[in-house]
Amino acid sequence: MVESEPKFYIPESFQVNYDVTSQFRMIWNVMKAPLIVPFLNACVYISLAMALMLFMERVYMGIVIVLIKLFWKKPEQRYNYEPLQDDEELGGSNFPVVLVQIPMFNEREVYKVSIGAACGLSWPTDRLVIQVLDDSTDPVVKQMVEMECQRWASKGINITYQIRENRVGYKAGALKEGLKRSYVKHCEYVVIFDADFSPPPDFLRRGIPFLVGNPELALVQGRWRFVNANECLLTRMQEMSLDYHFTVEQEVGSATHAFFGFNGTAGIWRIAAINEAGGWKDRTTVEDMDLAVRASLRGWKFLYLGDLQANSELPSTLRAFRFQQHRWSCGPANLFRKMAMDIIRNKKVKFWKKVYVIYSFFLVRKIVAHMVTFFFYCLVIPLTILVPEVYVPIWGAVYIPSIITILNSVGTPRSIHLLFYWILFENVMSLHRTKATLIGLLEYGRANEWVVTEKLGDSVNNNKLKSDAAAKKGNVKVQKKTRSKFMERLNLLELGFAVFLFFCGCYDYVHGKHNYFIYLFLQTLTFTIVGFGYVGTIV
Repeated sequence: MVESEPKFYIPESFQVNYDVTSQFRMIWNVMKAPLIVPFLNACVYISLAMALMLFMERVYMGIVIVLIKLFWKKPEQRYNYEPLQDDEELGGSNFPVVLVQIPMFNEREVYKVSIGAACGLSWPTDRLVIQVLDDSTDPVVKQMVEMECQRWASKGINITYQIRENRVGYKAGALKEGLKRSYVKHCEYVVIFDADFSPPPDFLRRGIPFLVGNPELALVQGRWRFVNANECLLTRMQEMSLDYHFTVEQEVGSATHAFFGFNGTAGIWRIAAINEAGGWKDRTTVEDMDLAVRASLRGWKFLYLGDLQANSELPSTLRAFRFQQHRWSCGPANLFRKMAMDIIRNKKVKFWKKVYVIYSFFLVRKIVAHMVTFFFYCLVIPLTILVPEVYVPIWGAVYIPSIITILNSVGTPRSIHLLFYWILFENVMSLHRTKATLIGLLEYGRANEWVVTEKLGDSVNNNKLKSDAAAKKGNVKVQKKTRSKFMERLNLLELGFAVFLFFCGCYDYVHGKHNYFIYLFLQTLTFTIVGFGYVGTIV
């Protein structure tokens, strides 16, 4: 008698899943060699080229800034500089008439900051005109701002409260409208302060003499300082990035080519230069950079003063920071699209200055810097883990980014212990910035979106103290966040990339040879934190 062989029954659902997996693996193996490997190799070569461009730019600026600090003369020695002196006989007639413009939009928390600081500037009262350009849509805020202007006017300050029927052109439209007033024709210079900026009283006395003694200068730009840099980890990260921008990028541009991007505030302009350049334009979300490039193409020069400083506020919520970064990334790319040929065809600017503006200022800093950070370190390198046939040289994956990071840290030495987390955070934000850059280059979707950066002033600390005190007394119950509030915090794109990086990290841990999984798991954690919107709450 022949024994029958045992029969095993495989569940039908398992067979279906097994068939799908097998088919997917077969398709992957068929496509990998002729398509995926060559494509990923091309991505690696392009990414390495962009990384080298950024690396050379950072090294160049590092060398130049060292030379500036060691051998360069101070601005007072390089330019004609004669401090303006008070004269009892002449009164204020030897001082030029200066216009102060303060654009604002629903600035409930900080409107008193800039208005009070502007009214406190050490400048003859009869030679100072202050415009508060209020585009607020909240009638309560408009009334509060107007009353603040009236309060200062009653003290003898020449301050005017100006509103518009609409917000056409946003900030650029408000500034342009302000310059149309008949009394502005008596003003030689205009200084602009955003609503959260608080310049010191001697801001004009230190900056204006450079413009008076050097008729080729159109702009004197001051440096930003941040009153809330220690508020949370998010503000510390921003301080590191912006300090490098001011300490290195602005200083190098000013010293080598007398050109840099106007920062939109804490800068003094020669009104004649604004008019010659074509005035304020609202074709992009970076009206300040637009004006600076156009003025530079007219032959005007700029001066950056690192010791001329004004206090300001950093966005302390992730939502506000993301909107700001979208505008700052999308706008320059869109402006580059609009002005590249104008720069190339211009005959008033020297060839090497054109190269600097097109290659260094726009291409490397405003486009390549965002894209290589995201594509190479957050996309291409993780994908090469899944395709081991593609080789990434260690100098591109480790050495170059390490040197770039060290060079970036020179602006804020007090935060050097946060350098590693700053790298992870910048990698996350590079996703958002790359998306905004592509929107600007292609000019679609949110290319012209303008969202005013939320400012909280002292209300954050005051409200926190009040809530803490009330909680101690047992009078206040902690309000639970609603589901809608939680959903508003979610950033699904970042969470999706967190899943992708976690998968690549697990694959590398099991099958990989490069030990990238440590970096990938840390990057996954940072993407997750930002994805759930909690980075602004970490102190």
